[in-house]
Amino acid sequence: MSETATRVLARMFERMSEVIETEKDHLSELDGAIGDGDHGITMSIGFKAVNAALSTLDLDTASPSDVLSTAASGFLNAVGASTGPLYATGFRRAAQALADRDQLDLAACRDMLGAISEGIRDRGKAQRGDKTMLDVWLPAAEAATAGVASNLSKPDFWKAVENAAENGAAATATMIATKGRAARLRERSLGHADPGAVSAAALIKAIAGASCTQAE
Repeated sequence: MSETATRVLARMFERMSEVIETEKDHLSELDGAIGDGDHGITMSIGFKAVNAALSTLDLDTASPSDVLSTAASGFLNAVGASTGPLYATGFRRAAQALADRDQLDLAACRDMLGAISEGIRDRGKAQRGDKTMLDVWLPAAEAATAGVASNLSKPDFWKAVENAAENGAAATATMIATKGRAARLRERSLGHADPGAVSAAALIKAIAGASCTQAE
């Protein structure tokens, strides 16, 4: 019997927290070069709070939308910095996108990734090329849309999404920051990958490995 969509999403957030713990020190080192040096710590706090909040849900009765809404509240309550509202808005948009849906087929995964990226974009008023996490989330969402349109298999779909995310994170090293604290450095931000983009790529890899594994 296949795992329910609700449990898949709960497991997805567990994996996201695990990957952030693994990358926490690296993310803070990256942030130390162009920011406050606390990005890894901030993300760790946020996703630990998400999983603490999700632990109070009855996964046998909760909906996929409930999981994403709870994650949004948990992250926002724990992280007051700019990252908190950005991810909270993304997760809330994803909750809306999955309202009344109980299957995590690739179309639902496409809609979830698209909603997260759009929520982050709308809340942060940023765009691709600003050297932010959007340089990862937007290409990943576009790859998901193209993957569904091309009728890719599940492995090929997620490979395309992960590749788009990884390439987007790497590309930020060639960009001049125009948003956030790194924007104060202008040209001096060149040569440094954006820590928010690097953490976003790690999160998307965790999503690919943990979510949307429900039988279609």
